[in-house]
Amino acid sequence: MTSAAVPTKLVNECKAKLLEAKGEILNRVKEARTHLDNEDRGGDEADQTVRVLAEQEFLSMHDRLRSQLFEIESALGRIENGSFGFCEETEEPIEHDRLRAIPWTRLSIEGAEIRESVNKRYARG
Repeated sequence: MTSAAVPTKLVNECKAKLLEAKGEILNRVKEARTHLDNEDRGGDEADQTVRVLAEQEFLSMHDRLRSQLFEIESALGRIENGSFGFCEETEEPIEHDRLRAIPWTRLSIEGAEIRESVNKRYARG
């Protein structure tokens, strides 16, 4: 696999989108943590319940963002090692429009369909 199948211009475009998305995620986590830390810890039982719910929401959001950040970092790593833009399932180049839309994707449309089919088969037991 070489990155020759993915034009340099597209790789650079995707890298810029990945870095921008990474920055946005880090800012969202920082803002959410700051907001949570600045909340009043006192109050009655209802206030404390609202705080616990806010903490649970923060942790759930944090898990989703951490997962997204992992995918972004992984894509940046693939750019560096020259495997960016190739489907993990088919080893064929990923469609350029798909890379533009989801620069961290690991699968082509065909590869995603194959993986989904396999997952459904195993989910049935």
